[in-house]
Amino acid sequence: MTEKEVVEATREHISNVRWFMTRVSCILEERAGRHDLSKMKDPELPIFIEYTPKLAGTTYGSDEYKQYLKEMQVALNHHYENNRHHPEHFKDGVNGMNLVDLIEMFCDWKAATLRHNDGDIMKSIEINKERFGLSDQLAQILRNSVELVQP
Repeated sequence: MTEKEVVEATREHISNVRWFMTRVSCILEERAGRHDLSKMKDPELPIFIEYTPKLAGTTYGSDEYKQYLKEMQVALNHHYENNRHHPEHFKDGVNGMNLVDLIEMFCDWKAATLRHNDGDIMKSIEINKERFGLSDQLAQILRNSVELVQP
């Protein structure tokens, strides 16, 4: 290839990367606009109205927390069926998710820590690593990303 051809090929590559990144960004923006809207109607809303304050006073992953989740099963089943940022949405869990699902899931986990009196995203990642069978590599990528979502 000539120098001119290399420069042109590089410009095309840069343009393609920009297009792909913008595409993903647009999908993320669209997802942000409709995140968890199913919580705003039946059957989820009345159950979340009752249990959100209860959950706020618990420690994520505690026995009390798990008991509340069992009691919320009707709402949670509906929520997971309608929101693909939850591993429970897929029969093969996290392995069924795409990159945008993972980003939304991670942001959801971070936001959830703000609803608990003792919320901690690093602790949540460790609990969810076990809960969802995350690989060491994916868990480390999530830990590496925490600084991106710190206020």
